[in-house]
Amino acid sequence: MRTTRTVPARPVLIVTLTLATAGSLLLGPDAAGADPKPVTREGAAVDDRAAEAPASAARRALAAAEETSTPTATRGYPRRRILSPDPENPGDKSLKLGLTPYHAIAPKLNALQRLGDRVSVEVTGRSAGGHRLYLVTVTAPETTRQARAQERMRELIENAPATAAKSPEIKRDYKTPVFVNSNIHGNEWEGTDASLKIVEQLATAKDARTRDLLAHSRLYFNITANPDGRIAGTRANANGFDLNRDFVTASQPETRAMRQIELDTQPAVLLDLHGYVNGTLIEPTTPPHGENYEYDLFLKNSYANALGMESAVNALGYTPARDGVEPAQIPFRDQEEGWDDWPPVFTPQYAAFHGTVAAHTVEIPLAVNNEEYEELPVPELRRRSAVNTAVAGAAIRATLNHVREHRTSLVADQIEVFRRGAAGAPQVPVSPETVPGVPGIGPEDVYTTTFPRAYVIPPGDSRTQRSAPAAARLVGHLLANDVRVTRATRPFRLAGRTYPTGSYVVDLHQPKRGMANVLLADGRDISGKVSVMYDISGWSLGRLWGATVEQVPSGSLRGAPLRPVTEATPVAHVPAHGDLRLRLTDPREIAALNSLLRQGVPVRRGPDGSAIVPASARREAVAAARAHDVSFAATRLTGGTPLRRLRVAAAVTPGELFALREMDFDVTPVSTAVLNAGFDWSGTDVLFVSAGLDHAALTAPARRALDAFLGDHGLVGRGATGAALNAAADRLAVRPVEGNPDANGVVRTKNTGRLTHDAPAHAFVYAPLWFTALGPGVRVEQSYAIGNPLVSGHWRPLRDGTGGPAAAAGQASVVSGGRTVLFGTEPLFRDHPKGEFPQVARALFTVAHSGSVEESG
Repeated sequence: MRTTRTVPARPVLIVTLTLATAGSLLLGPDAAGADPKPVTREGAAVDDRAAEAPASAARRALAAAEETSTPTATRGYPRRRILSPDPENPGDKSLKLGLTPYHAIAPKLNALQRLGDRVSVEVTGRSAGGHRLYLVTVTAPETTRQARAQERMRELIENAPATAAKSPEIKRDYKTPVFVNSNIHGNEWEGTDASLKIVEQLATAKDARTRDLLAHSRLYFNITANPDGRIAGTRANANGFDLNRDFVTASQPETRAMRQIELDTQPAVLLDLHGYVNGTLIEPTTPPHGENYEYDLFLKNSYANALGMESAVNALGYTPARDGVEPAQIPFRDQEEGWDDWPPVFTPQYAAFHGTVAAHTVEIPLAVNNEEYEELPVPELRRRSAVNTAVAGAAIRATLNHVREHRTSLVADQIEVFRRGAAGAPQVPVSPETVPGVPGIGPEDVYTTTFPRAYVIPPGDSRTQRSAPAAARLVGHLLANDVRVTRATRPFRLAGRTYPTGSYVVDLHQPKRGMANVLLADGRDISGKVSVMYDISGWSLGRLWGATVEQVPSGSLRGAPLRPVTEATPVAHVPAHGDLRLRLTDPREIAALNSLLRQGVPVRRGPDGSAIVPASARREAVAAARAHDVSFAATRLTGGTPLRRLRVAAAVTPGELFALREMDFDVTPVSTAVLNAGFDWSGTDVLFVSAGLDHAALTAPARRALDAFLGDHGLVGRGATGAALNAAADRLAVRPVEGNPDANGVVRTKNTGRLTHDAPAHAFVYAPLWFTALGPGVRVEQSYAIGNPLVSGHWRPLRDGTGGPAAAAGQASVVSGGRTVLFGTEPLFRDHPKGEFPQVARALFTVAHSGSVEESG
């Protein structure tokens, strides 16, 4: 329990917090007030709305995923780019709030560049909806030579930190990088407007403090990280993704653009501007804290900057009585638990692995989105937006003051982060002695880990196809996150084991060891640490992405035949003769199969669930192998059931819809509303349901049409919604049991069915479900492991003792029968657990192509 606070602590959980004074601040007819909103979960624990994202947004995001960026020559500053205007959009949701609509941003940035020689504008990419992403850099002018010197020093800081720590040039001349990220949630608008105002002030200010700041800093402003959501007034982008949950997966182009900004600029300080928590919430956070970064350095700097932001925000003079604005709060100091540092999916927590030593989510105070946007009068919305813009501006200005005053120590601590990683030095646990000046540090704040010596990722066998696409994808993802990877040029021994030529090795003695470990490690079961988590608690790529990842606890890499790689070795392979076999154990292989079916290639299902392609389609197979980086093997198998291109109706979450399209399924989004409006089932082969389809809420005609379709076609269901439809349609005789709805993480599983053949022995769960009372003909495809199935994450029993991992142990997690498959796991969650995707693909093919699962290969 914390013992030092300036306001009363909140000892209960974020999901149950209320404020006794809320009623006195509700807006009356003539009152100026706001609903004070303490820290609450942003949306339901499980997304139960059916996704409606257009296929074009997915195609744009997936196409961008395949692009490789070409480094450009270093140029000096300013770097002017005249932006063409966007068409005026009277439907932009920003307009109602009196804020800057997206179509006005390009002209505004053009005008800011004309104000002098301090402002530069670049386009870092396009959103899923096709809108440009703008990065504004504000700094004192630099010649090309000076810019190259900055780049050289930046690289030295990461790549040779021990040398950088002693460099007088870096201490004297290096410009401290600061990154201000705005509007990552599209309906949290005001960070964009505050940033534009700050840029304008910096462009024209003549005072000595501003000149000193810009002479010794580069300030980077991501003006709107989510233009799709800004325009539409939605939290998510055009694909329905919460971008502040996507950093581990990086499925969306906006996330990849932010990641690239961090790689290119290596910010020492980051602000991520959000809304709405009253009073203004300024991180650092409560426990649990990320165990893979150097939390002592992170807490020291983040807390110091938070105090400055708190002072600046409170100095604006807003009061609860007059303005409805509560004093600012710092969760680390003012709360017990629930607003956590644990998952690296949030912008500040992810940035810590790239050397950011002061990183903050800032939640501005007055809600103007959701029901407030619809219900409050325009003058009140604009008053609130003006207050929020001022608060965000105060936070930015305070941060810039902190950077100007402490730039030397900020850069020194960033260097120390990289030095510890490169040297394999131990972490420093936080304590009052190691982080002086931060109140209330206790044992509940100590989160450290033991880094292994290395990870080895065997390459798989491109001729047998086993694990090869998964290993290549995982290595590519590591490299995209700036993790150093080497490859063996011949067989070698490490820690008593021999590894084959081509094995990938991730040495944990590297500057960004925290990034490598947070992606590849199992993680930890933190169920006993806190009562409930704000978001996900487990995410291991080593367990969920389908590749073999072996942890090497100790040993020496000295003399090992390893060479650095900049990309994974291509997997694509097609034998010169004979019929071809394509394993279906990786999403790339599913996409390759669907591309062949789209072309009309005659493909049959093999007895082991693989796809058999005739020799006559070798040319098409070669093209598919190259496009999707998969390998085909020669086979004498003739195959059984012919496969056809599927047309899938899907009432699913945004992440699931995106994953289906990533595997190149032909998907039509549906929901209760879509079916009630009259849906033509004639072009559909199979229905996949996990969200937004309620059988009882259908009109009588819609229900009859759905029941008629299910009578002749297949159903794949996931979670409580899928199980409920299964029961309503009287298909599979099972009893679904719902676990703790807040539980999530990586679990051990036992695969016993054909749908889960060669699947990973681990799965991801959120609000886990299992099946009991299995009737005749029900087959168990997968079960939760016996004992405690949770490997990493947070899964507690409910208060009555039910719903916990012990209750799930040994129970069926995936079942099938007839033309129905039900999942109690989350195999497509947020497009993340890649190794599980093929389970869903196999289920779709199976129920669409056969009268029963037993007939499938």
